[in-house]
This record gives sequence, structure tokens and C-alpha cells, in this order.
Amino acid sequence: MAIPEVRLLVPRRFADARGFLSETYSRQRLAEAGVGDALIQENHSCSAASGTVRGLHFQAPPFAQTKLVRVLRGAAIDVAVDIRKGSPTYGRHVAVMLSRDNWAQLYVPAGFAHGFCTLEPDTEVLYKLDAPYAPHAEAGLYWADPDLGIDWPVAAADAVLSDKDRVLPRLKDFDSPFTYGGNHAG
Repeated sequence: MAIPEVRLLVPRRFADARGFLSETYSRQRLAEAGVGDALIQENHSCSAASGTVRGLHFQAPPFAQTKLVRVLRGAAIDVAVDIRKGSPTYGRHVAVMLSRDNWAQLYVPAGFAHGFCTLEPDTEVLYKLDAPYAPHAEAGLYWADPDLGIDWPVAAADAVLSDKDRVLPRLKDFDSPFTYGGNHAG
């Protein structure tokens, strides 16, 4: 990955005539992959329309969240933007396709804004978090900020957005609550 703290993980699937079995979450396997966070909450979203954008979201410290994201049905472009002041990759992003077919998961550590755009109708996204939702700490960046240089698969005029996501600040107007600390956000 272009940003080493963000990781793409692909759990093994064991298939036979009945279907498959996959261990999609294992603290031991995550630790072996260099991910030591204890994930405590799971969220599940379904986006009815293709071109639905959710994000770019984060929670400010001390309520910051690490996420492990995967798609259960459909497909989405999943994005993590480094928002850690002083980071050598500040303002840069990682974008990957997550789908039911590729079975990949994206690990997004605290200190990154996260969002996705659905590529198919009725796309379901599941993400595990290491901290609970704290509405007073939630914030974000404008998803289509040209300074971020994200190649979204939908034009701004065609994206399905929440009212909240339409008015998030741009990177140039943003004072990040995160500071780069070498190996981990803080």
C-alpha cells in the first residue's frame, strides 16, 4: 500500500459444493498482520443506489476509531485519507475496491478519514471499530475536494450524499486533531 499504516487483508475462504466458510475476524491473525487493535463494535450499512458516497468521516481523539472494512454484497471503492499533522503522507490517500467477490478488507487506523462510494445497487458494507460511536467527536472532510485527488467513480453532481457530507470542510480549511507519531496516530 502507498501508506504503510493502511493495510489490505484478504481472509482465506474454504469452499466446497455447499458454499464456503471464512474466518473474517481473528485477533490472532490481525496481530500476525501487524494489527493489534481490539475491535469492539460492528456497523453494517446498506446503500440502495450505485454512486452513494459515505464519508470522508472520522472521530477526533480521544474518541478516534480504527476500522476494519469489508463488503458483504455488491462493491465499493473504499478510501482512507491520512489526516495526521506532520505525517510524510498527510493529505494522501489509499483507494481500493472492496467487493463480495474479492473478499478483501481494508484496515483503516485512527488518524485517517474514511469513506466509500458504492459501485452497485444495494451494496452492504460491514465495518468493525475499536471505539464506540461518539456523536460529539464526529467530523470529516469533503469527499470531492480536488486537493485530495481521489478518483471517485461518480461525478459530484451524480453522487448520492447525506446533507451532512455535502458541507464538510476541504483539506485546506481543516485543522486536524491528529498528530503523526511515527508508527501510530495519536
